[in-house]
Parts: sequence; structure tokens; C-alpha cells
Amino acid sequence: MNPSARTGDLTGLADLTGDTGTSPLPAAERFDDMELPGAVLTTLARQGVTAPFPIQAATLPSALAGRDVLGRGRTGSGKTLAFGLPLLARTAGRRADAKKPLALILVPTRELAQQVSEELAPYAQALKLRLATVVGGLQSGRQAGELRAGAEVLVATPGRLRDLVERRACRLDQVDIAVLDEADQMADMGFLPQVTELLDQVRPGGQRMLFSATLDQDVELLVRRYLRDPVVHAADPAGETGSTVEHHVLHVHGADKFATATEIAARDGRVIMFLDTKHAVDRFTRHLVASGVRAAALHGGKSQPQRTDTLDRFRSGAVDVLVATNVAARGIHVDALDLVVNVDPPTDPKDYLHRGGRTARAGASGSVVTLVLPDQRRDMARLLTDAGIRPRITRTHPGDPELRRITGARTPSVTPDGAGRDRRGNAPFRGMGTVPGKPGRAKNESRKSAEARRTAEARKAARVRRGA
Repeated sequence: MNPSARTGDLTGLADLTGDTGTSPLPAAERFDDMELPGAVLTTLARQGVTAPFPIQAATLPSALAGRDVLGRGRTGSGKTLAFGLPLLARTAGRRADAKKPLALILVPTRELAQQVSEELAPYAQALKLRLATVVGGLQSGRQAGELRAGAEVLVATPGRLRDLVERRACRLDQVDIAVLDEADQMADMGFLPQVTELLDQVRPGGQRMLFSATLDQDVELLVRRYLRDPVVHAADPAGETGSTVEHHVLHVHGADKFATATEIAARDGRVIMFLDTKHAVDRFTRHLVASGVRAAALHGGKSQPQRTDTLDRFRSGAVDVLVATNVAARGIHVDALDLVVNVDPPTDPKDYLHRGGRTARAGASGSVVTLVLPDQRRDMARLLTDAGIRPRITRTHPGDPELRRITGARTPSVTPDGAGRDRRGNAPFRGMGTVPGKPGRAKNESRKSAEARRTAEARKAARVRRGA
């Protein structure tokens, strides 16, 4: 393969792709210079998409010509249109039979599936293509009905699609173009057996495109097995979440951790805050709401309608703080999101990069802040080195002017709403202490008050009965 096909650090990928010396088509600087249908060009202009991002400029010409593509680009780099526009353009003019889509996009999460569908919907409509989305957490009967009515393009998560295939509600033998988005996450989540089972059912010899924020040995099986002499492209170096991102490590003491996080959450502007567990997410969200912060929780324990509603409110500005587990680390795009906070540090370099990828999207700027306790410092330093990140390290505490400078933190406005609520903006997180899940004094006092109230009411009722 011609070295010009590669941008950024692609060490080792030539071995995976079977370098044959075939060159990609030249990159195009304008959408008008590509073989895109007029309806797509009109829709791009209507959507305000005026110039291709680097990954689009590099891969679209070859993808439109039917070449396989192996692309790496951090989330927000334009990957969806890089694979979506050629998929739609090359499918246009055909009509799918019932239950037999012609093009398939596999993604690891429900949120990413919905985002991909929403982003491609205007272009599919312009080309008169029917698009169906198949994910878990929603009624499978309704999704089977969409496939039965006919859909040229199918966006799906592996588990739900496999279920529909096994129930004979969908057949993949007419799929000519198959895309894997965020392939490394599919490997991390244990989806590879399902993915390979599904790809083995699509029409042989068709076009394959694999895109991901990171490309490493986790995807070696998929590349070797399904891609033929692909055009290889990386939109940025593997260890970067973007040159416009500032990375900060804030050293805090355990007693100050959640008070510090609360002040950051009370800033002016939207922020995503990551915690390790569903339980910790729910408890911290309740604390923020009680502190006067417009916050909402997102994790795998929520139903799909709840998750969709929460994201809609966050995107619209009705919610300022999204408190989430790693379920929000990929597939979520929010305009003007300039801060991501790791309240609980991640344990894997890829998780750090994907969490940080929620900010500084499409060339914007942003910051990633990680709160680190004394006993976490060594592990966090090692993780950031592995991720290729050189952060700025600051020791801080609630009320620190430097904390305000870095994050915009401020003392939250607290509305009194019952006994046991914390009325001090910089107080520790009652009910969690320094470790999520540890019961606090406020919660115990609240429970005792409730028990006393119930006892008093029972005694009053007994007196009334005796008087009767």
C-alpha cells in the first residue's frame, strides 16, 4: 500500500491489511469534487456541512469507488459521514425486499446506534432510502415490523440483530455493504463472536468498512478476516484526544473529593461527570439535585426510553450535568460541551481517551479533568503515559481559586428541601462520605426521623380507635 494512504501513527497496521501496493484515490478538499449524488450535496449544504473533515476527505473518494476502508479517528472527527455517505450513495436506487436490508452498520451501544441513525436520516431521506434502527431495550416486535416493511439500510447493535436473525425476522444475505463502527469497543465488550457470526451471513465479496477511535490488536481478527486491501487512514495520532484538549489531573484528599466535584458541577455550562458504578451515579446525582444543580443520571440500569429522554434533556440544555458510567463514554455527541470530569479515574487508557472524546469535538476546544486521590496517583500516572497524555497536575481543594480557573467551579446554590439536606455548598457529599456507597449520618438521621414519625402516627391512630 502506498504510504500516502496513511496519516498519523499506524504502526503495525500494514501487517494486518496485507500491503499489496495498491494506492488509494487522492483525497478531495471539497464535497463537490467527490462522486456524491446531487441530493446528498444539497442536503450537506442544508445541514451546514460545508467542507469535509480530514478523515472524510481522505476516505470518501476510495469508499465511493467501492474500496474497503480501515479508518481510525477519534469520536467527533467525522467518522459517521465518512462511512455513511458512501454507504447511502452506493445503495441509492435499489429497493430492499421484506426482512432483507441491503446495507448494514453495526455499532456497540444503543446510544451510538441512535446517533448514527439521526445523523444519516436526512441523507437517506434525500435519496429515498428507508433506514431502520435495531437495538436492545426497545420493543423487538416494532423493530421486526420495520424490517418486514422493508429497509434498505439497517443500523444495529449485535445482540438485538442476532436475536432478530435467529427469529427469522431479518436476513443478511442481501447485504452488500457492511460497516463496523467503534470496532475496538465491540471487542472490549465481548461482541466479537456475535459480530463474526453476523458478518459471515452477509453477501460474499461486498464492501467492508471498519472505523474506530482506536485500532489495535483487538481488531486484528476482524481486519484479517473481512477486509480486502483496505485504504488505511488515521485522522490523528493514536494517543491523542485532540490538540485542542487540555488535560488536568487534580490531586485531592478523600474528604474533599465530592465537595470538589460538586463545585465543578455547579459551574456555568454543561459537563459530563464519570463515576464507576450505577449506584454511585444515582447517589451523586441525587446529591447534586439537592444542591441546586440541574443534573441527571445515565447508566445501563436505565431503560432505553429513560436514557433517550435524559440525553435529549442534556442536549437541549434542560440539564446541565450528565452523571454517567462508561455507557456515556462513546456514541454521545453534544454541541458546545467543553468539560469532561472523571470523578472516578478510569482504569484503562482507552476508557480515558473515549471519555475525553466527548469534548473538543469537530475541532472545538475543551478540557478533561480527573480527580485523583493520594493512593491513585501512581496508577493514574501510568495510565496517562500509556494513553500518550501529558496532563497538567494541580493540588486543589473546595473553594480554591485555581480550581475555579481550571474548571469554572463555583459554590452551588442550595435550596432547603427537608431535614438532613446539606445547606453548605462546599460540604462533603452526605450519604457517600469519601467512598461511594457508604451510608452517611444524614441518611441515618433521615431514616430515624421517618421511623419516629410512623411510630407517632400509629400511636395517634390507636388513641382514636380507643376513643371510638
